[in-house]
Amino acid sequence: MRIGIDVGGTHTDAVLLNGDDVVSSIKALTSADVTSGIIEALDHILSDSGIQESAVEAVMLGTTQFTNAVVERRHLSEVAAIRIGLPSGDGLPPMIGWPGDIAASLGGHSYMLSGGTLYDGSPLATLEQSEISRVVADIKAKNLDTVAISAAFSPMTSDPELEVARQLREAIPGVNITCSHRIGRLGLLERENAALLNAALLKFADSVVDAFGTALRERGLSCPFYVSQNDGTLMDAEFVRQFPALTFASGPTNSLRGACKLTGLQDAIVVDIGGTTSDIGILQDGFPRESNIVIEVGGVRTNFRMPDILALGLGGGSLVSDNGLEIGPRSVGHNLVTQGLAFGGSTLTATDLLVAAGKVQVGSVRDLSGVSPETVNNGLQTIQDMLNLGIEKMMPSSDPLPVILVGGGAILVSDKLTAASEMHCPKHSGVANAIGAAIAQIGGEVERLVNYREEPREQALQRISDEAKATAIGAGADASTVRVADVEETTISYMAEGSTRLRVKAVGDVARNIKGDQ
Repeated sequence: MRIGIDVGGTHTDAVLLNGDDVVSSIKALTSADVTSGIIEALDHILSDSGIQESAVEAVMLGTTQFTNAVVERRHLSEVAAIRIGLPSGDGLPPMIGWPGDIAASLGGHSYMLSGGTLYDGSPLATLEQSEISRVVADIKAKNLDTVAISAAFSPMTSDPELEVARQLREAIPGVNITCSHRIGRLGLLERENAALLNAALLKFADSVVDAFGTALRERGLSCPFYVSQNDGTLMDAEFVRQFPALTFASGPTNSLRGACKLTGLQDAIVVDIGGTTSDIGILQDGFPRESNIVIEVGGVRTNFRMPDILALGLGGGSLVSDNGLEIGPRSVGHNLVTQGLAFGGSTLTATDLLVAAGKVQVGSVRDLSGVSPETVNNGLQTIQDMLNLGIEKMMPSSDPLPVILVGGGAILVSDKLTAASEMHCPKHSGVANAIGAAIAQIGGEVERLVNYREEPREQALQRISDEAKATAIGAGADASTVRVADVEETTISYMAEGSTRLRVKAVGDVARNIKGDQ
């Protein structure tokens, strides 16, 4: 049996799965501190199901804690930013373009070193030992114990980053280090930003992992736990301690994977409607379509692997104008159960429109005769129009795709969406995100620039596939189940003939012999 938990802005959802069967589920309000809400959901699942704690094989968690830490500028450590790329890499310093408050939270410690490589892996410049020694000594003198290291084209050749990391560890025992080639994709500035955010979260990650591990032990659960990544896969507790930033945007990803599981559809549009937003994403071969654009997290540009999600300001708690022609983006969120008209409050929300129209029965107050029929009709049409337009923006082609409705706010869709070839709202759709967390596999991804004139395509593909599989195994996957799930090849037209960006993603089942953070 597995327990899946997913934390959203309004609700914390949890499910207990026995194979593919949902044994118990709960949709609880998200707590201000996040952790207590998780524990409450966990307690409900254990009590409601009546199972023995020893029957739970693993707990899978999708959490917003690390995203919230960046957005709210909390729990961030000071970080020494080391960039390896001189003499040509100093035009734009580290943290350029960052919001001032988050840059200040990281302390503004930046260093430049000679070295790095060109796109083909050949040296840009040699590492200078005198420069490294000076930088290491200064970091030590400032008592900094968290470092992010970035080098030009390090996804091609990671040796410069690894050498500087080695010397730091020798000089500063216990130093926390993030090397950019382990966290981001090609593109120095965005990859450096990703490494800096990850490094700033390392100490907080230790506390989150420890807290959740303690909560499991206190409830008699000796199983390992895993945390959702933003590509639809999982990582074990120790991997989370190293790469907390890989959890960014894991919530929408879990919803898409849960929708795939509940319907069996591998290619579809998923509309996840919560209390505050509607997230629209695309399933391709059972996994979320990834975004190819720069992603901002807390105002910082990064190149994390992120799902391609369109977020609309439409949810069950969205505020409705007096005439019903405008809905959202403001929402009462988790206060819907106290502020919505249907619950005895004084605020007209999207949920109230459905109640007034007699399409759903929720809340404690049934008399909504004060809401005019015109407002109700306008509001229902506005909801349909917003969702249809959002779906059309996300469609990969002009050919309609099936639409899967999930999330607690799926009740807002009262009629067939014109942009959908067919519509599905499966059983347990309200907790699809928690189901997605519970069924997720372990993944690993590697991106490299290769030249097919120097290395035959099949050889390059095999080499990088092996790297991706090794990464998945390192994250907690059962080696016997690991397979290549996705290969992306992009010809780089402005580079030498034969240069290709090659990205490989591997996935595998959770290794049963892995022990969690006990």
